[in-house]
Amino acid sequence: MWIREKVVKLKQIFRTDCPFEIAEQLKIHVLFHNLHEEIRGYYKYDRRNQYIVINENLNDQLKLLVCAHELGHASLHPRLNTPFMRQNTLFSVDKIEREANRFAAELLIPDENLFESYNQMTIYDIASIHQVPVELVKLKYKGLF
Repeated sequence: MWIREKVVKLKQIFRTDCPFEIAEQLKIHVLFHNLHEEIRGYYKYDRRNQYIVINENLNDQLKLLVCAHELGHASLHPRLNTPFMRQNTLFSVDKIEREANRFAAELLIPDENLFESYNQMTIYDIASIHQVPVELVKLKYKGLF
């Protein structure tokens, strides 16, 4: 639950749920590089500087997801360098990767009207509406579906 509270606080402070805008306000450098096709991105901390590196070859929705995930690392594990986000990271059993995924889910999938709007929807409908992987919806609403 602490991850959700962290995300809610960031959204209130910066008045946005856009990971790129939040990173900019936090003075986290977001860079785009031509990375190997299996690598979506990574987070790096170096001498009080924070960097999110995203594979420039991804589509815009994946770039948003990767930025949200890596912003999770920057917010939750600021001094830990993460190796890289692979295509299968949403299935990771590593604690810090699960936490970064949960952060991304909380950031990218809004709570508003959860029970009213989503009452008749499947996880696939919600994923489609918010253009996120189904695994992220499962993380956000664990136990509801």
